[in-house]
Amino acid sequence: QVQLVESGGGLVQTGGSLRLSCAASGGSFSNYGMGWFRQAPGKEREFVAAISRGGATTYYEDSVKGRFTISRDNAKNTVYLQMNTLKPEDTAVYYCGARNGVLGMDARRYDYWGQGTQVTVSS
Repeated sequence: QVQLVESGGGLVQTGGSLRLSCAASGGSFSNYGMGWFRQAPGKEREFVAAISRGGATTYYEDSVKGRFTISRDNAKNTVYLQMNTLKPEDTAVYYCGARNGVLGMDARRYDYWGQGTQVTVSS
């Protein structure tokens, strides 16, 4: 059983930056592909970014390419999401997920989730 705890969310102005962290415990972190997803009010959870077990491969949703960067530190059992040039449409609760073995963009295939952290971008 893997436990995930996100942190780093908050209120930021348009154009600002935030760095989200997701700390994992209870499992072999390096065995899991990790992903960041977000959910805005009234909308479904959507894919943001994913990273492979070793960190060599990353995927991004088109609207965040060039602005967001996913990374991981397997020695610290932590995955990060650096978010730059934030826009009001990035406002959502951000969740990290762990998928046993591989990375992916389908939330339904993730095995474990954190509780989420709120990101609010003011215009």
